[in-house]
Amino acid sequence: MPNRSTRRKNAARRRAKNKQRSRQMNRTIRPIGHIHTLFPEKFGLPRQSSLKEELLGALTLDGEYARAEALHGIEDFSHLWLIWDFSEAHTDSWSPTVRPPRLGGNRRVGVFASRSPYRPNSLGLSCVRLLRVCGGGECDEPRCPLFSSGHCTSRALTLLVSGIDMTDGTPIYDIKPYIPISDCRPEASEGYTAQTKLHRLRVCIPPEARAQIPDGYIDGLTAALEDDPRPGYRHADDGRIFRLVYGRLDLPFTVSGDTLTVGTDIRPADISPANDDKM
Repeated sequence: MPNRSTRRKNAARRRAKNKQRSRQMNRTIRPIGHIHTLFPEKFGLPRQSSLKEELLGALTLDGEYARAEALHGIEDFSHLWLIWDFSEAHTDSWSPTVRPPRLGGNRRVGVFASRSPYRPNSLGLSCVRLLRVCGGGECDEPRCPLFSSGHCTSRALTLLVSGIDMTDGTPIYDIKPYIPISDCRPEASEGYTAQTKLHRLRVCIPPEARAQIPDGYIDGLTAALEDDPRPGYRHADDGRIFRLVYGRLDLPFTVSGDTLTVGTDIRPADISPANDDKM
């Protein structure tokens, strides 16, 4: 039977473990930065990362995390994992089942068997390609979301990446290198995603519409539209006018059969501070 000294030590260990467990349960994680993209709204975003290499994002590091030494060696990796916040999907409650749009919105699966943004902790995970590390406003990539009027509009320490699936202003919690020997699993099963269909469309941008779209927008816009941004249950709505906000433009489009046509009624996007607060 343990003596009094042993019992005191065991009780002290239990108290220390309980205190540590309490700290872990109440731990707050803070964003290390934010990613800037040409999608102020989620409509039109690829449904997964890495599907559209034409879509670029500029990840700027904030405050104490904007230190070059924190990125030392990162350019030796071609791809990165980003852990981020589904900041537009915060709710006070959560549901154990969700309806993936690619299943037509009619079939429910478990939230942990999905990549739905409506999750208990609202965390997203994306694999992106690292194009370059830049800072001081030297980026000269016209497709970069921070590039405007012939120059970069930011002097922050920035990771330029491609294959994004996040809205503009999304908080980033962490960055990790993609390691092929451990992260690639060619034998992995697809689950219900094997049943989903890709709706690849031919994108037609008439000359009158093309004249209103900056050159740096064309590749990314075409990539976003060719996978049919409409919800799965709206694919029968041929002829209906949809609108996509891309960068500073609000563009109309219609779908007829396998062809998506961009309209000429292109307007400046409403990117007022009130809307920015929602990102």
